[in-house]
Amino acid sequence: MAAPIVNIASPLGSPVPTMLPHAVSVSLPTWQDNVDYEEGSPRVLNVMKTGYPRFFIHKAIQQLAAICEQKFGAPHEKAMVFPSETFAKACRDFITRMDTSASARIVQFFICPRDADRKPSTYSVPSCDLHIVLFNEAHWSHAKAFWQHTGSGISSRQGEYCLRLLEKKGPTTEKVQSDIASKSPIRCKNRHYYSRSISSAQMADDLAERLNAEETAYLEERYGRNMPAVAAKEAKETLRKRIAGVLVGEKSNCCFKRDQPLSSSIRGVSNITEDDVFLFPGGMCAIWHAHQLLLRTLGNRKSVCWGFPYVDTLKILQKWGPGCYFFGKGSEFDELETLLEELQSQSPPGSNEPPILALFCECTSNPLLQTPDLQRFRALADKYGFAIVVDETIGNYTNVEVLPYSDIVCSSLTKVFSGETNVMGGGLVLNPQGKHYKKLRPELVSFYEDVYWDEDAIFLERNSRDFTTRVYAINQNAEAVCDLLHSRSLEAIEEKTTTNGSYLNGNTATDDASKSSLSRPTVVKKIYYPKWITTSLYNSLKTPKGGYGGLFSVTFTTPIAAKAFFDALGCEKGPSLGTNFTLACPFVILAHYTELDWVQQFNIDPYLVRVSVGLEKREVLLKWIEDAVLAAENAVLAAQKVENGKTIHDTMTCA
Repeated sequence: MAAPIVNIASPLGSPVPTMLPHAVSVSLPTWQDNVDYEEGSPRVLNVMKTGYPRFFIHKAIQQLAAICEQKFGAPHEKAMVFPSETFAKACRDFITRMDTSASARIVQFFICPRDADRKPSTYSVPSCDLHIVLFNEAHWSHAKAFWQHTGSGISSRQGEYCLRLLEKKGPTTEKVQSDIASKSPIRCKNRHYYSRSISSAQMADDLAERLNAEETAYLEERYGRNMPAVAAKEAKETLRKRIAGVLVGEKSNCCFKRDQPLSSSIRGVSNITEDDVFLFPGGMCAIWHAHQLLLRTLGNRKSVCWGFPYVDTLKILQKWGPGCYFFGKGSEFDELETLLEELQSQSPPGSNEPPILALFCECTSNPLLQTPDLQRFRALADKYGFAIVVDETIGNYTNVEVLPYSDIVCSSLTKVFSGETNVMGGGLVLNPQGKHYKKLRPELVSFYEDVYWDEDAIFLERNSRDFTTRVYAINQNAEAVCDLLHSRSLEAIEEKTTTNGSYLNGNTATDDASKSSLSRPTVVKKIYYPKWITTSLYNSLKTPKGGYGGLFSVTFTTPIAAKAFFDALGCEKGPSLGTNFTLACPFVILAHYTELDWVQQFNIDPYLVRVSVGLEKREVLLKWIEDAVLAAENAVLAAQKVENGKTIHDTMTCA
């Protein structure tokens, strides 16, 4: 007899998976948990042990920032910790630009272990050079917005390493301080920018957690799952070659060897090498750098944001440089071409300046899974001279080939490339055949800083060895799940009705059921998945062995159905995607809670549920979906029963 399928969602506020010390997701297992998180409810915030690192600052980093505040700060000053002076200056400038009354200053904090504590076999970076931005606490929301949008803060592993150094006696420290005159602050509040103060008891508990984490790292290195820490340089080289698509015959259980054969890239572009790949602490950091690179290289002009993107991509284009033109539906081709013609006509005669800086898009988009018409964009870019930047995080290069149409390709390596939810990372790839390559690469090299923490690189290298194999398996699982949901959707029923020429009232799953008093309601409205969304465009980019990816979104016929479906799903529930396990979230609630009315003009349903399918057994996945649909149906029936009872009561009262 088969074992029963159970709900595996972790407890509210715990890391996903539970007990993972550097988890990039947090459990929000019910719809109300997500709403309460957005509302800032203590019921949720007080039990959150972690969160997505750009939104929830890891405890180790909070502790390090608290030390910096005590050591360098004035009363009512907060600290934000960065791995380079460049990022710190950018944060300071952002704060003062967002609020001209604000002030901020930078302190350099160099932490060096005693000579007796230097252990090259353990520490790949024996010292830490931190750059601290200090600002009045009233401007916390602006500083945290910078942290969120750019993803340029230090990682949790770097924070833990610094704390270990500071716990040892006699560290050598230096500071270089740059002051700016104080100005009157204005207080702002935003629920995404949550950071709790940490008590002494919490610090003691966290120290014990760090010791356990050290033991875990030792075991991973001892038994060959990770490279030793001193191999970070080799790990980064491996990652860059893997992303460039030039490795041949990789084995999932061993790291890259220098004598391993290389081949021409699988990315559809000739002459690409690892030297065209740049690593960053996260995907948004890569996108922010791509935009900064283009501003420096091609001029200070607006970009186009095509399609409804992940929230921080749009924020980057709006808040840095002169702004952007937003085509949020991803179908406004005539309007785009009209804009380009008008801007070009305003240029001085004989000018070779492009009318826009670049067109940014996602392949596929998050959360509507739309595929952009890259061939059409490439023709426009060649005609007008602008650049194309594609975020391939969701499509990924195993499934879709976007580099031939792009000047820059960015990706969050945190997602399916890693799969393990225990490390952040980002990649930026330059197309060596691109029109702007000869300008872009030298400029990027001139200001690029490798601040990707060595230990993070080691974990990412380990996690990504079986990237391709995992993607193929996830493709198959996701398609099976989506086939099931699509067959039960209102959209599929209406298509079937139109094809068969039969009448269907839209509230039942089949013609026979529509004639029965025992029929069940149709609760699934539409599935957003490349198999049914902009399919021809997706297929034109799909690799020979590629699939439709592991991410889909689903909308429902009523809010009641959406909430019941989500609450009943047996998988893990929290932010992020591309995980080796199935992970769901009410995406619009999490990403756009304060602007729900605004997003609806771009066909974004506030009750949309986004699901990232994992590597579980097929029967487990399908049973989760069946149970969730059944729960949604029951919730709708119960609501209808209550409403019918109310109607009868009102009728009797009127009579």
